[in-house]
Amino acid sequence: MNIIEVFNETNDSNIDKKEIKKLIKYALKHENLDNVEFDIIFVNNTTIKKLNKEYRNIDKVTDVLTFALEDYQEVIYDKIRVLGDIYISIDKAKEQAFEYEHSFIREISFLTIHGFLHLLGYDHMNKTDEKNMFKKQEEILNGYGIKREKK
Repeated sequence: MNIIEVFNETNDSNIDKKEIKKLIKYALKHENLDNVEFDIIFVNNTTIKKLNKEYRNIDKVTDVLTFALEDYQEVIYDKIRVLGDIYISIDKAKEQAFEYEHSFIREISFLTIHGFLHLLGYDHMNKTDEKNMFKKQEEILNGYGIKREKK
């Protein structure tokens, strides 16, 4: 049993929580994961900038922040693997969707899967890791039906 909570801490009504949960359910199946727990929290630019400053000492807006609990070992609570939290800026996602000329849904889905993979330990600190992570993102998004297309 997976426990995935989606919170929208903004006034923006463009977030379809049910669709995000369906995407995550697909990603969990793709990665053969069960009995995991994590939260996805949608925030505005002000909040994500504050979090970025507080936790990474970077005083600027970012699109997604991931707080993984499994840096060194799995965290198990009551037989559930607790992965952490994903924060996504809706404002930044809208900006990037416009900039990259694709839909808001595509951008939110990309950021959700990007954060999910960070929770699992994937990273993009070097070219090899970046290639592996971005390949995995595209596999999940394409498999779910979220293609990289211009709007």
